[in-house]
Amino acid sequence: MPLNIGIFFQYDQDVRINDRVFYFMVKRVRKLYERFIQIRGNPKEIALGFALGLFIGFSPTMGLQIALAVFFASIFKWNKYAAAIAVWITNPLTAPFIYSFTYVIGAKLIGTGNSLNLAGNFDWNMLLQLIEKSPAIFISLFVGGVVVGLPIALFGYYLSFNAVERYQKNLKEKLRLQKEKLKLKVLKKKLVEQTKPPVSHKKKHLLSKLHPPVTPYVKTINLSNEINSDRAANR
Repeated sequence: MPLNIGIFFQYDQDVRINDRVFYFMVKRVRKLYERFIQIRGNPKEIALGFALGLFIGFSPTMGLQIALAVFFASIFKWNKYAAAIAVWITNPLTAPFIYSFTYVIGAKLIGTGNSLNLAGNFDWNMLLQLIEKSPAIFISLFVGGVVVGLPIALFGYYLSFNAVERYQKNLKEKLRLQKEKLKLKVLKKKLVEQTKPPVSHKKKHLLSKLHPPVTPYVKTINLSNEINSDRAANR
C-alpha cells in the first residue's frame, strides 16, 4: 500500500493551526482576567456584578446580554464593568454548547422532552416547525439557563471576590512598602546632615585666611593688572 506523505503534512499543519488558536484563546483569557482584577471598586460589588453577568450569560438573550447586565447592575448598584465582562461566557464559540445544554436541561424539567428535531435538510417545513415550537424552546432555554446559571454564578462570585480582594491587598502592600522606602531615604538624609561635625570658629577663621573672599574692589584691581600686562606683552 503506497504511503501518502501529504496526509502527514496536512495533519501537522492542522495541529499547528489548532495550537495557534489555543494559545491565542489562552492569551485573550489571561488579558481579560488581568483587566478584570484591576477594576477599581469594592471587591464585593465587583464580585456581585460578575455573578450577575454570568447568570445573564446563560439566559437565551444573546445580543442583549451586555445591555441587560449593565441595566440590572446599575439598578442593584453593583459593578457594571464586571457584569459586562462576565456575559462574554456566551460567545460565538461557546453559545452552541451552552444553549444545547440548557435546552436539554430545561426540556427535561418542564416535561416537553427533546421535541426539537432538526434532522435532515433545512426547508420551509422545518422553519414552520421552529416557529410553532419557539415558545416551548424559549421556555426550555430560560428554565435551563436559570438552573445552570445560578450555581455557576455563585461559584463565580466566590472566585472573583477572592481574586479581586487578593490583588487589591497586594497592591496596597506594594504602595505601603514604597512609602516606607521613601520615608527611610528622607530619614537617612536627615541623619547624615545631623551627624556632620560642626565647623568651629577657629577653623572658619583659618579657612577665610587661606581663601579670602574676593571683594569687587579687588576684582577691579586684578582686572586692570591683567589688562596692563597684556598691553606690555603686545608692545
